[in-house]
Amino acid sequence: MRIALFSDVHANLTALEACLRHARERGADRFAFLGDLVGYGPDPGATIDAIAAVDGAVVIKGNHDDAVEHEPRSRDLNDLAYAAIAWTRAALSLGQRAFLSALPLIVRDGAVCYVHGSADRPAAWEYLESPASARRSLDAAGTAYVFSGHVHDQVLYFGTPGGQTTPFRPTAGSPIPVPSRRRWLAIVGSVGQPRDGNPAAAYALFETAPAMLTFHRVAYDHAATASRIRAVGLPVFLAERLERGR
Repeated sequence: MRIALFSDVHANLTALEACLRHARERGADRFAFLGDLVGYGPDPGATIDAIAAVDGAVVIKGNHDDAVEHEPRSRDLNDLAYAAIAWTRAALSLGQRAFLSALPLIVRDGAVCYVHGSADRPAAWEYLESPASARRSLDAAGTAYVFSGHVHDQVLYFGTPGGQTTPFRPTAGSPIPVPSRRRWLAIVGSVGQPRDGNPAAAYALFETAPAMLTFHRVAYDHAATASRIRAVGLPVFLAERLERGR
């Protein structure tokens, strides 16, 4: 089985389509979307419809998806993100909003846990930015593998024989053996709004037998999406961020 892992699509339909195509060309037969389907980008409705149409997919709720339904607390979203959510609410149909509302915060499936932020209090939307936070998520998940997003970066944490949790920066396109005798937490990166200086979309592909994880970057027409952000009246900074990749 090969599971394509997407997160933080952020209403960037062009990037999503490029990543779906890339994953299917590499034999993906299952798909998981790890939250933040909407926010920031110009095509929230079409993005939701495209994800809803993926047969058998695991789809998780992210903080931007939750903010469409629930007014966020002031510390949860900055002003730009809040402006994008206000615009997104008006752009979605009732059915699309109901789809977001019904999404789970966390899904465990055998040896795998899917969550947007941390498996430890997933509704707190914690950013996993340290070995300690990654370990808390692994401990709470109780599975060999945890797949997350939220951070808009690609990082792999793994448990060492000495009981430490250690980060690893993957190289795009290079398969990494991830045997289940250890514990692994992968932050798969952002499809729709990368922030590492590379505008290419990011996702990961997990092969279950033998257990291998490959992080990918996929070039797409980010300039076209940036132009659409400007055209629909979203904050200009969001277009500039796509163009810079940070």
